[in-house]
Amino acid sequence: MNQSSDFHGPQILAAWRRHHSKPVNVNQQFKDQLSPLDRLAAAITDKVGTMGFFFLIFTWTILWCGYNILASEIPALHLHPFDPFPAFVAYLLISNVIQILLMPLIMVGQSVQGKHSELRAENDFEINQKAEKEVEAILYQLQFQQQLIVELLAAQNVSIDQVLKKVSERVGPAPLSTADQTSGS
Repeated sequence: MNQSSDFHGPQILAAWRRHHSKPVNVNQQFKDQLSPLDRLAAAITDKVGTMGFFFLIFTWTILWCGYNILASEIPALHLHPFDPFPAFVAYLLISNVIQILLMPLIMVGQSVQGKHSELRAENDFEINQKAEKEVEAILYQLQFQQQLIVELLAAQNVSIDQVLKKVSERVGPAPLSTADQTSGS
């Protein structure tokens, strides 16, 4: 077979694989670069943002307040309130300390989670760009092969219309894309 110097056929699969970068697991990459304090902040943010944590705080509040209300208001029970009703000074102090400590910790955790989300979005964008280039390369190769077949048929003096008719009978009609289906409805 005589190849001309301007023959620019499709790239060989092996060559494509050599130049194709493997996908990176950005989740693992991000996790590996976190400091221990960032990991702690993210873990606490994950736990505090659950219904389980809410129910824990809710149960703690009901038990604390319930016991102290009963102990303060019903002397016949012979219970001793450790945080008398109605002030609940110890409860308010502990609650405020928890809030003061959790607020900045949750903000740090959300910042870590936000950076992770940005990294994933950037990775998704890069993958989409690669996929678009690959689809473009595939379409080019298909167009190249189609033109090559047309040229071969013309060189053999075969009618392209007859070949298309035979192929259409064997393969069937081309499927409609989603855009074609919606515009035709």
